[in-house]
Parts: sequence; C-alpha cells; structure tokens
Amino acid sequence: MLVLTEAAAEVVKSVTSTPQTPDETGLRIVSSTPEPKDPGALQVTAAAGPGENDQVIEAAGARVFLEPQAAAYLDDKVLDAQLDEQGKAHFMLGEQDADQI
Repeated sequence: MLVLTEAAAEVVKSVTSTPQTPDETGLRIVSSTPEPKDPGALQVTAAAGPGENDQVIEAAGARVFLEPQAAAYLDDKVLDAQLDEQGKAHFMLGEQDADQI
C-alpha cells in the first residue's frame, strides 16, 4: 500500500483544506492508462471524496484516494512532497524499503 511521508501528509492537507471544502476532501490519484508503467501516467487532483472503487489512505489527517489502476502501480511506493516558494505542490515517488512496510 502507498505510504505517505510526513511532508506529503502536510502538503496534501494544505492542498485540500480550505474553508470551502468539505471535511472528506482529499487528493485523488488516477491513471491515464490501464496499466501505468511510470509516474507520468498519473494525474493528481483534489476531490470531494473517493470514487466508487478507490482505495482510501489516511495519514496524519491527510486523505488520498487511489483509483484501482493507480493503487496497483503505487502499491510499493512512498509519496513525498514539498511546496515551492509560490505555494505550488510538487510530489515525488520513491520505492518502499523494508522499514516502511
């Protein structure tokens, strides 16, 4: 299952937590191809809630929704993130090691 770093959880919360969004809002990751082979095939957007078959990951108050193809690709990955000087989120993927599983 996808693991979020503390930094990623904070960025997800900052992207999805505004006074106008419902409490269930999270980051949704979907694949643009049936079997993604690299991160370029993934699309990330804020979503009011998970899709019908989405896997829901909660970490440190952050919610991430993974559609099935994205969940399969991200199963052994770690999501990290940071905000740049303009406040734009940048997400990075890494491989899980035995200590994170």
